[in-house]
Amino acid sequence: MRDIRFVGIDPSLSSTGVVILDDRAKVIHQASIKAGKEDDPLRFMTLTAKVRKQLNPETDKVIIEGFSFGSKGAGVSKMYGIGWTLRIMLEKEGFSWTEATPSAVKKFGSNKGNAKKEDLVLPVYKKWGFESTVNDITDAYIMARIAYSMYNQDDLLTYEREVLKKVKKI
Repeated sequence: MRDIRFVGIDPSLSSTGVVILDDRAKVIHQASIKAGKEDDPLRFMTLTAKVRKQLNPETDKVIIEGFSFGSKGAGVSKMYGIGWTLRIMLEKEGFSWTEATPSAVKKFGSNKGNAKKEDLVLPVYKKWGFESTVNDITDAYIMARIAYSMYNQDDLLTYEREVLKKVKKI
């Protein structure tokens, strides 16, 4: 179990949150990664390259947030572009990865699958003592905790166990 790192990735148009936990659930890295000003799809590729530099396929168990299928607007196609570019990189580079739906992430962090992003800050702080002013980092932290909890199931709450049953083991 030593040397395993648990990674959460929250893709977003404005920035992609990445949080890495060690084998004791201690945060060893957190970042809000922004893409450059390039035109798409080069912007997706640049963002993905920046995320890739944070990761190690030999040690990392990665959870990436699934697509928000109910979202609408001009940014949706860009979100799919970013999301798929990241997933292709994870697959091509041989990472152990899976995805958690947005509602699973929210439920694991707050016991409310429909919580707003800003409503996750306090429950996450109360549960784990983690605090960030960046929503994408808070979500990435929850995903890293999901990955960690797949391998460390001591003291999990009932709703956390329910979420783990729905997320494929990595």
